[in-house]
Amino acid sequence: MIKYGFFVAKPYLCHPKKQVRMANHSATKKDARQAAKRTARNKYYGKTTRNAIRDLKVLKGKEMGEKFPEVAAMIDKLAKRNVIHKNKAANLKSKLARKANAAK
Repeated sequence: MIKYGFFVAKPYLCHPKKQVRMANHSATKKDARQAAKRTARNKYYGKTTRNAIRDLKVLKGKEMGEKFPEVAAMIDKLAKRNVIHKNKAANLKSKLARKANAAK
């Protein structure tokens, strides 16, 4: 229970965890299916890229310089697909490039 002065809010009534809406038209059902498919795909690409960035940060020296272009390409693809914002992609690549250049 959350108290707001005299008003007591029940969390399950005020803030539902997930709202599921049932599609009424066939086009809306198809859109919901496509959105779920795109969401799953975007999560996969995002997680794969985050893992690649994490692995790149662990590398040292010449290995990091060799692996950097592959990871930069993955980041660019995320930005192209609108999974992440283009400025975030630029910031990630900039930080990784600085780290790769310092490691050489």
